[in-house]
Amino acid sequence: MAKHRNRISRRRLLTTAAVITLGAAALAPVTAQASQAAPAPSASASASASASASASAASTGRAAPVYGDQSPVRALEQAAHPLRSTDPGRNTADLRALSSMIGNAKVVGLGEATHGSHEFFTMKERLFRHLVEEKGFTTFALEVSWSAGLEIDEYLQTGKGDARRIAKRALANSPWDREEFVSLITWMRDYNRRHPHHTVHFMGDDLGAPSINDAFFARVTDYVQRTHPESLPRLNELYAGLRPIDDVFAYFRKPMAERQRLADRAQQALKLITNRKDSGTGTGTGSGAGAEAGTASGGDAYAWAMQNAQFIAQTTKFLTMDINDPASVTAAQRFRDEAMARNVTWWQRRTGHKILLSAQNDHVGYAAGAPELYPKTQGSFLHDLMGGAYLPIGFSFYQGSFLSKDAALTGDWKEFTVGAPKPTTNEHVLDKIRHRNFYLDVRHAPPAARTWLNTTRPTRNIGTEFPHPDAHVAIARSFDVLIHLHKVTAATKTKP
Repeated sequence: MAKHRNRISRRRLLTTAAVITLGAAALAPVTAQASQAAPAPSASASASASASASASAASTGRAAPVYGDQSPVRALEQAAHPLRSTDPGRNTADLRALSSMIGNAKVVGLGEATHGSHEFFTMKERLFRHLVEEKGFTTFALEVSWSAGLEIDEYLQTGKGDARRIAKRALANSPWDREEFVSLITWMRDYNRRHPHHTVHFMGDDLGAPSINDAFFARVTDYVQRTHPESLPRLNELYAGLRPIDDVFAYFRKPMAERQRLADRAQQALKLITNRKDSGTGTGTGSGAGAEAGTASGGDAYAWAMQNAQFIAQTTKFLTMDINDPASVTAAQRFRDEAMARNVTWWQRRTGHKILLSAQNDHVGYAAGAPELYPKTQGSFLHDLMGGAYLPIGFSFYQGSFLSKDAALTGDWKEFTVGAPKPTTNEHVLDKIRHRNFYLDVRHAPPAARTWLNTTRPTRNIGTEFPHPDAHVAIARSFDVLIHLHKVTAATKTKP
């Protein structure tokens, strides 16, 4: 088992994060951060942490830390509900309390503490099935590009193609190119066969890396050709030199001035479409990518064309980032999380769907464990946009295996394993609760538990490169609900 690195320079950290963000088939985040990135704890939190550190120093390194006059374990147990399984398709009686915690939320963010653990992925399918069948949810959103999400959703609505091939193409080289997501997509398509008048949908909320192919640009240009053919030459001119984006690494080798020019042209293209809305076409409500594909009213077609052009503009703006300038990287990551939140909000408001949003913990939470990289998260933006209609659920784990890379920019996803965490971590205490796997409502935990939950501590939050230092997380500042698993295993490689 590899040991954690002790130090990562700020400059190397931010530069690596920027390039990783643009790699593979998904914009998978890097969650490593320097130790100084941890938010400053309150006075009470500092006292608690000090007591913990003293107890740990006096012990053999394996003893439980001391938390003032009272251990938080008993208080946490009062709030904990046992989770009987993470496998989909089983009795869901153990999810009833979780349903109550979710309440009337329209978007539920469900994180993951690694990008490649079987139990995190299967629990996402299990919860989504439950929310579809019991609470009327209709969309599964994933941290992949908007264009990839539309490709998967077209399969779900039409049945044209094969689930395995669609998943392989849309999720290629990402940590989600795994059997667990083939299972999810297969279940969603089967559900739609049984419920043709109340179908479920798949969306990608992220920016367009590693590519935006010519077929996606055609979604925009074909709309203009149908509705305003006189504007098509100008649109093609604006997209010249940009259409398609085949490889963001090659794109990044373009001079900054050229990237900025192309981003400006993508913005002009968006304005061209915005200004071409036909009067009297209505606004419609649509029903997902099926509406975008031309089965809805003219108003829907306009809205989808504008959103698709918005996605191109978002991506090209993000690609003006200077990866050698830490301030530019931080600003770009903030922009990315805001764009993801706005894409989710657009979909929810346009379709009326309830959404289960899957992403890494740092993206769904109100606050990131790496604020130096993610100064404002998608979860924070969603809270700003939706208020109490957004609810984030975090994941933690005690030990086990997952997928990551030796180096973020090279190599394949492979399996790593970690053992028991240090006594000073959040996971060490969470695993002392008598339930092997459980969830708890952070908002309504007893006071003693709330004090502990509001304290910042080292926490595993593993992304695209391993090993790397722990994140620094105060659970109650990031999530409304937490799911803790005792052990996880590596996600399953997709079959040929």
